[in-house]
Amino acid sequence: MTSTADRSELISTVEDRLRQIGKTVRRSMLDALPDGEPSQWLYAPMREYPSRPGKALRPALCLSAGRAFGANRDDLLGIAVAIELMHNAFLVHDDVADGSEMRRGRPTLASRYGVAAALNAGDGLAIVAGQVLRAATRCLDRDLADLVWSEFDTMAMRTLEGQATEVGWQLDEVVDLGPEDYLNLIMHKTCWYTTIHPLRVGALVGSRGTVELGPLVRFGFHFGAAFQIRDDLLNLLGDERMYGKEILGDLYEGKRTLPLMHLLSVAQGSDHALVRHYLRLKRSERSAELVHTIRRLMDSYGSIRFTSEYAEGILLVAEEYFEQAFAAAQPGPDLEFLRALVPYVWARWR
Repeated sequence: MTSTADRSELISTVEDRLRQIGKTVRRSMLDALPDGEPSQWLYAPMREYPSRPGKALRPALCLSAGRAFGANRDDLLGIAVAIELMHNAFLVHDDVADGSEMRRGRPTLASRYGVAAALNAGDGLAIVAGQVLRAATRCLDRDLADLVWSEFDTMAMRTLEGQATEVGWQLDEVVDLGPEDYLNLIMHKTCWYTTIHPLRVGALVGSRGTVELGPLVRFGFHFGAAFQIRDDLLNLLGDERMYGKEILGDLYEGKRTLPLMHLLSVAQGSDHALVRHYLRLKRSERSAELVHTIRRLMDSYGSIRFTSEYAEGILLVAEEYFEQAFAAAQPGPDLEFLRALVPYVWARWR
């Protein structure tokens, strides 16, 4: 069992590295963004999310995997920045779709500037992500550059498929869902662009296109799934100041998270009827009292405990796949950082 001191040291070590990478990537993102007119209606909103400190997990995975397979920093930084810019574009659009009020501890773009300006800013970030990627791949040979672009396109489409599925479940009031449905959703919505793509594209650049991708997909999926499930739990258990997003926001939005799917599958009688009714409501129809009632039912029916145990099992599998995915990687600080990320997923509180 990991001691409290060991856990604190792990968190500190990983988050120090993430902060260092985050500072570098934020500077590069802001340097890449236009800063002209119309400023207050477009370019200022575009700079908001990239200016706010985030986890920087995606660029950290890309940079560390690439260097572990032999790339140098200059070959990787632009690609990592493009990934993070696309991530910020997705966040802007997610916040509009979800009606979210907080992002990284501050009001969302839609809350601050309105939906129309937020959508324009999200579109602008996606366009600049492509521009940065184009510039970054000019130093690669043509075949490898084509591979990187293909990976980027695949990542974007898988993410949109996941987003569409989640929205579709809410629009069509789909409630008969289980853990397998959830895992299929987050494979597309979260894992491709959070873990699988950054790892794959970094390793491809580092190995000059020779790395075996299958093990990276298997590791990236299990690692990403555990990361997302931990995020689902933090949304129910975390501190809003530390977490940086609206606590219980997923419940207000009616997102089909694993704890909610478990509750639906085990609730009995009037409790089951209440959960089904709750899922059919719009966000504006879900009162704070109702949301907290659903949250209490999760405790009563063991949904939080089930989700925690489920994620811990997935994380154990991720540890096994890690060794396969990085069997050909070079020993050193980058590989050790990647290895430390696996237990960090479960130790983090933001």
